[in-house]
Amino acid sequence: MDKKSQKMLYDRQAEVLKALAHPLRIAILDYLKDGEQCVCDIAEHVESERSNVSRHLAIMVSCGVLDCRKDGLNVIYRLKAKCILDFLECATTCLKQQANENVKLLRAI
Repeated sequence: MDKKSQKMLYDRQAEVLKALAHPLRIAILDYLKDGEQCVCDIAEHVESERSNVSRHLAIMVSCGVLDCRKDGLNVIYRLKAKCILDFLECATTCLKQQANENVKLLRAI
């Protein structure tokens, strides 16, 4: 891959990571791991206004993490890139490792 293509790839990867970098969006992803949901149920689950949730959903749709479809008056969202859940699990593993290192440090002092 040439340098220009590599830079473009890095830029796009950063866009996906930015789209995930919000606690509400992570909560939405976690909720959608069990299957597709309408925006009204997502908003209720994450305890946020529908308009706010819709804005966050649109960001994740635009970067390819989520997909949506109309069902009458409802908009239904689903995980498009389920591998994102593996990434979130990896982030949790990092947090656990960090916590274990902090425990070791506390025991040493």
